[in-house]
Amino acid sequence: MSAASDDGPVDEPAYRWPVPPPEGWTADDLDRIPGLPPHTELIDGSLVFMSPQTRFHSRTMRLLDNVLLEQAPEHLDVDREMTVKLDPKNRPEPDIVVYTVDAITGPDQTWYRPEDIVLAVEVVSADSRERDRDVKPRKYAAAGVPHFWRVEQDDDKGFPVVYVYELDPATQAYGLTGIFHERLKVSVPFDIEIDLTAVDRRSR
Repeated sequence: MSAASDDGPVDEPAYRWPVPPPEGWTADDLDRIPGLPPHTELIDGSLVFMSPQTRFHSRTMRLLDNVLLEQAPEHLDVDREMTVKLDPKNRPEPDIVVYTVDAITGPDQTWYRPEDIVLAVEVVSADSRERDRDVKPRKYAAAGVPHFWRVEQDDDKGFPVVYVYELDPATQAYGLTGIFHERLKVSVPFDIEIDLTAVDRRSR
């Protein structure tokens, strides 16, 4: 039995944080670095760790994942929390991605290419607000991801509010095409209709 102190077992080895190479980590390194916490992202060659999820974040992802999967056409599929290898120094993990089924390589797959992604969705958390509102959408747009949703919590009713963006190919930047409260209905990238008030229903 290990001896114990106020800080835990005294013979427990200390965790060693990964030390980046001088040029920073690469997208391929993310699968090779031992002991990374779940859902670690790579942004501009630096590792980004996720804080614990809130109930709003978890249930919003479940609602969107379920409905998008139900409504997606056969040539598209939906995953939660899969990374996208945008370039050698950037491998973010959108909360939800809609992608073409021919992008699937097998059960051990850990990332998709940006050209495989039809829609990337980020559910904003307190610790990710700047990345989800600015850094990540700019990178998704520059990589050619055609559709992006940013989802935030309504301060009054607590329901998701979905900000829908579409890529302008001439500028490689997103333009806001709609803000949806309580019910979302769009025709691109395919016909989608979501009751956003269902986020807190146990039937989902």
